Amino acid sequence: MHPILPGAPWLVAHRSMLGVNKPNKITLNGRDYVLWQNQTGEVFGLDNICPHMQAPLSDGWICRERNTITCPFHALEFDTQGRLYREETLTQPLLKKLDLTVIGDNIWTYGGCEPKIPIPDLIEKITPGFEFVGVAGSKSIQGDFLSNLLINYDYNHQNGTHRDIFKIKAVEVSDYQENGYSTKLLQKVTRGDNTLGEVASNPVLLTVPKTFVNQFEYSFPCLTSFVASIPSGQFIQIHALYPETENRTKTFVLVFAKIQNLVLKTLLKNSLLKAVDAVIRQDTETIENLYPRQKPKIHLPNEEIMFYAQKLYQQW
Repeated sequence: MHPILPGAPWLVAHRSMLGVNKPNKITLNGRDYVLWQNQTGEVFGLDNICPHMQAPLSDGWICRERNTITCPFHALEFDTQGRLYREETLTQPLLKKLDLTVIGDNIWTYGGCEPKIPIPDLIEKITPGFEFVGVAGSKSIQGDFLSNLLINYDYNHQNGTHRDIFKIKAVEVSDYQENGYSTKLLQKVTRGDNTLGEVASNPVLLTVPKTFVNQFEYSFPCLTSFVASIPSGQFIQIHALYPETENRTKTFVLVFAKIQNLVLKTLLKNSLLKAVDAVIRQDTETIENLYPRQKPKIHLPNEEIMFYAQKLYQQW
């Protein structure tokens, strides 16, 4: 396939998603790769297809002593440059290496394309002082990249798609700023009461006031972040998005928190990740049930934000 947004940087993983000395398969722009992290924290990527008989290397294993990946079919070993491992002879690379840039715990790639824009510094800019809670909402969504992108810029869908969880009644957007591939805004949310059963199944709802303000910031096309302030502290969600194929999109969410009360922090960690999982599940169901895109005959408030993202995509 022709790459979607060639030259864009893509956040494809967080260290915690890789484990140590474990092969991990990712798909980017129609091509499969295998990633792994060794015991010293170095991260590597190669084409996932063994050049012998096309077995998926991600089904194989890592040789810790030699830092090689082994094919599950015939136990052929390949080093980090894609060369067939032999004790006395260095062969030419038989596998294409995936160039990776690791910033902190975040793993980026341009997928073999010439960089068009720099890797954004959004994560490093907004997370100092916050504790990393975990990764939530990791999904391969059956939907094209643009549809998945636009739902992150669509504030009107929260009243419908996420109403059952947070009882959202109204969403207001203010302080909207466009600056090239970066966008910022404030979002005021008004919500109703949750039932006792809903609170029992997701205690994080106890911390969410009836009215609250989220700070949103976007780094087109790969990151959406928001900072939410609650009475017990703050938390950050950073949504990553990248195209797996023409009709399949990968998403996952990095969750950070700043909560002083240790008991409350322990209680809320799993609850917060669970809430993010539920939000992504609802977004996924919405996108996967959409009919083919047509020109809308109805316009809602604040849709200029969504149209700005669409323009950046179409003019790339």
